[in-house]
Amino acid sequence: MIFLSIIIAFRVLSCNNRFATKKVADQDSMLRSYSDRMLKLTKKADYGLIAMRHLAEHVAVGTCSAKDLAELYSIPQEALAKILQRLKNARLLKSLQGTNGGYALARDAREITALEVIRAIEGPLFITSCSTTRGECGQSVRCTVREPLRKVSRTIEEVLGKLTVWDLTENAEQQDAASELVTLR
Repeated sequence: MIFLSIIIAFRVLSCNNRFATKKVADQDSMLRSYSDRMLKLTKKADYGLIAMRHLAEHVAVGTCSAKDLAELYSIPQEALAKILQRLKNARLLKSLQGTNGGYALARDAREITALEVIRAIEGPLFITSCSTTRGECGQSVRCTVREPLRKVSRTIEEVLGKLTVWDLTENAEQQDAASELVTLR
């Protein structure tokens, strides 16, 4: 629901009115219609969130190796190992050496946000080049969508900052975690 709301928000700001007013019968067809135009996480971010979710769901088991995670989710092992190292360096994971070694969450899953995970892997989030801290763009003087796009960017960060690794787990789904609608501010 969160990503659908982000897609809708981005679609409303689209310069192409044909897409902004298109009526779609259901959410699935909307996602298919706009899948090639929507904002997407990188594979690295996806892999990191998958690993964090797994570790949150299996916290009682203890650690899990990069190799086991890679095999379990069909993720390239070398890529996953680098991602897990970034998460460890960001102090979101801890690693243990030895025969029962591997990775475990460094904090409770309810305290780690999706935004922290994504930033640890990708760095700052920007949906446009003018969203950067320097905000340089050849169209700055004439741009009419700069502020609306900044609102979208802030809203995406707010949503990801509220979404915890725990919220991604089946444990949270079983407790009927409420999904939150996104409003642009």
